[in-house]
Amino acid sequence: MSHRRLLETESHWTTRRGKAYLTERVVMHGRDLHKQLGDYEWLHLYLFSVLGRDPGEAVYRLLNYFFVATSFPDPSIWPNHVTALGGTARTTPSMALMAGMSVSEASIFGRRPEVRALDFFYRAGHWCDEGGSLMDFVEREKSRGRTLYGYGRPLARNDERIPYALEKARELGFGDGRYLNMALDVYDYLNGAYGYSMNIGAIYSALAADVGLSCQEYQLFMTPIFLAGMVPCFQDAYDKPEGAFFPMRCTSIVYHGPAKRDWDDAGSTAR
Repeated sequence: MSHRRLLETESHWTTRRGKAYLTERVVMHGRDLHKQLGDYEWLHLYLFSVLGRDPGEAVYRLLNYFFVATSFPDPSIWPNHVTALGGTARTTPSMALMAGMSVSEASIFGRRPEVRALDFFYRAGHWCDEGGSLMDFVEREKSRGRTLYGYGRPLARNDERIPYALEKARELGFGDGRYLNMALDVYDYLNGAYGYSMNIGAIYSALAADVGLSCQEYQLFMTPIFLAGMVPCFQDAYDKPEGAFFPMRCTSIVYHGPAKRDWDDAGSTAR
């Protein structure tokens, strides 16, 4: 990039997404925040901020359900575990919640698998549009060593959220979408051929594809999805004695490394 591009934005930022004209008005995606968007529920506004448009009541209610159904107030779930550790260490709510949210973008749960599942469905749809078989695409992904995100679930065989999510999708008119049907067909194939189960990531990602979210839009929208479940975990740990959240005594630590560390070895720079 030429330095000229940097000079153009040194003291001037051109945007169509938003601006606060202090003492006058605030604009988000061309609408007055207080006059035109003031009656929005907060999550509806958040969705509007991500998309730059209002996708309609049915889409909003569907995506709102994702948040409600994923608010597990259980400190054994990893993001909640981190938030509870913040509570037991007496950090601030903001620090604890942000720490928990930051680890929700993991390799086996949360944001990364969801986005990769959405990408899978979009690529599968393109493959089928070109005349390919869906199951051939699945086998092609497996042969390349790619994880089929949305299928299988750590720690549990089944996902209790799936029947409720499907019921909500049908209620709101999304029960027969192309990608949702694709997700169910892939499950039927993988379950019959390999015994794979399905987790909610496949359902949510397929529905996100059916309502037209891009991978980045989906990731942005889903980022704070665990927050409501994190809060009780923080409060519970904060209300108990400091340090009382699953403390571990030294004798419980299993260590198989060197019996004694040589602090003056060649690889150490400490003196």
